[in-house]
Amino acid sequence: MATRAHPTATGAFGAPPTRTFTIWAILFLVLGALAIALPFSAGLGVTIFLGWIIVFTGFAHIASAFSHRAMGGNIWRVLLGLLYVAGGLFIAFQPGIGLLSLTLVIGSLFLAEGILLTIGFFRIRSMPGSGWLLADGIVTLLLGLLIWIRWPASAVWAVGTLLGINLIMSGVALLMFSAGLRRLVAAPVRA
Repeated sequence: MATRAHPTATGAFGAPPTRTFTIWAILFLVLGALAIALPFSAGLGVTIFLGWIIVFTGFAHIASAFSHRAMGGNIWRVLLGLLYVAGGLFIAFQPGIGLLSLTLVIGSLFLAEGILLTIGFFRIRSMPGSGWLLADGIVTLLLGLLIWIRWPASAVWAVGTLLGINLIMSGVALLMFSAGLRRLVAAPVRA
């Protein structure tokens, strides 16, 4: 009897990328552990990084104003770019203040991610290991609610700790989902 990959696991794209899932899962686990071990540093690091991204976005707005001269509104693009640069520099050099705002942003993202993961589970609930994705969605949703309820008092430790927990949960979910896909692909299809 011939053994071939299960058709619902491979679909039109061939074998699922289980090795890639496993690598990402390990990376999430390591980064999550570091964020939990150093929550304040992780929070400040994320805030500073975000500040510099905003600065570079401002420079991109300014550059686009000079590359599209015929379209008009160049002064507004330059002003918008300068506003981005100023705001990004403020966040990068005042990360404690930026961390308060970032705490609310992270809480909102966790709420949205938790909702989307939970909805996504219902699309793949028949797949092995999909329950882990539902668990990831529920935990992420609860983490988002926890940030919102405790703000601003917990902003100093919340971003690093909760981001670490989220990364660890995502890593575990990816590992379990990848293992389920490997078992499904290796299982013989019975006609």
